Amino acid sequence: MKNEVVEQLANRKSIRVFEDRKISPEDRSAIITAAAMAPTAGNQQLYTILDVTDQELKNRLADLCDHQPFIAKADLVLAFCADCKKWYDAFASAGCSPRRPGAGDLLLAVDDALIAAQNAVTAAESLGIGSCYIGDVMENCEDMRELLHLPKYVFPAALLVFGYPTEQQKNRKKPQRIDEKYLVHENMYHPMTDRELADMLSYKSGEKDYDAWIQAFCNRKYNSDFSKEMSRSVEVYLRDFLEDTDA
Repeated sequence: MKNEVVEQLANRKSIRVFEDRKISPEDRSAIITAAAMAPTAGNQQLYTILDVTDQELKNRLADLCDHQPFIAKADLVLAFCADCKKWYDAFASAGCSPRRPGAGDLLLAVDDALIAAQNAVTAAESLGIGSCYIGDVMENCEDMRELLHLPKYVFPAALLVFGYPTEQQKNRKKPQRIDEKYLVHENMYHPMTDRELADMLSYKSGEKDYDAWIQAFCNRKYNSDFSKEMSRSVEVYLRDFLEDTDA
């Protein structure tokens, strides 16, 4: 038996070229409501969603997020921020003497933010609206926090852009995923051998030599300047986040 939701999840792909077409207020509201209805730790909703409508702000985000112009062209741009501030402030204002937020609180808030983001993606897909995650929102920490006016204990976990896909994007083949036998380990984690790792990724190299392909991919992605900047930015944020956390 076919299941429409499961099929949409299997077929969904990132969309980076959009039609010049507005998303209706009703659909925008439906996408954001779906995000707010996502599973959440202790029903706390440890996130804040920034609905970016200012074009100059979109332009700046496109520049800061590794110079990706399609971000500025998206009709709907949502930044999902892990928010440890609002509950801390609520506790403090009620005289609860809360401890400072710690690393565990931040990770829990990032989980909440990303679950909400994926709900938004799924809702949009059901409405025929494409989307693309922008992980580069974690780069350029200082500029990004200033641009979005992010206070301490608020972290930009993900940026999502939405729009109606062009026909070319609709017809573009979804990239192949890793075989599930390498993704699902029964009961406990099993480190893979060199051969298993090569077998897991060999389809990505196509007709190219695998060793040459993975070396090039490592340099282009993992050892790239943008990847190093992302790590630096997150480390800067974490130092600031944790500098006065109670032991």
